[in-house]
Amino acid sequence: MAYDPQIHHRHSIRLKGYDYTQSGAYFITICTKARQCLFGNVVKSEMQLNYLGHIAFNYWQTIPDHFPHIELDTFVVMPNHLHGILIITDKPVGAQHCCALNQHLAHNTEKFGKPLHGSISTVIRSYKGVVTKRINIIWQTKGQSIWQRNFYEHIGREQKSLDNIREYILNNPQRWADDPENPQHNFDDGDFLFDIPF
Repeated sequence: MAYDPQIHHRHSIRLKGYDYTQSGAYFITICTKARQCLFGNVVKSEMQLNYLGHIAFNYWQTIPDHFPHIELDTFVVMPNHLHGILIITDKPVGAQHCCALNQHLAHNTEKFGKPLHGSISTVIRSYKGVVTKRINIIWQTKGQSIWQRNFYEHIGREQKSLDNIREYILNNPQRWADDPENPQHNFDDGDFLFDIPF
């Protein structure tokens, strides 16, 4: 069923009024559409990336090339999702989108569906777009959706919280059997569980 604003009431899961361009550490989780395991498998508690997984991994590493105000911290590409910490070091000045997206937003406030230039939402939109475009080229498809709509984030405000998140990310492959994103579990599409002591 196509999106109908009269029936479907999409809303942002971002913190209302929060400036997602301000400096800080952002713990990001992005899931594939319908939690399809597109990026490889966990074998003996280690993530084994396939070709598509390497695309997701490599493009994540290029984020600072396109958004100089972003630093990468710990991240992992899992079979059907990605966990990563992005650190905004400064207010974005002249940030460039990944090559697949040439949108330039000139708004001063972030609105649902219209992320602010250089914000975490813009970075993730750009990343998801370039990975989707590259995978569609490989699949010889056009407009095939790769990602679940939106993304999950947690703003790391304290060092202990950030250290716990880093440990969670690094241990994610070892915990795959119990991971709520593992398709062997029966969770509703809207469920997302963290077992992190923030």
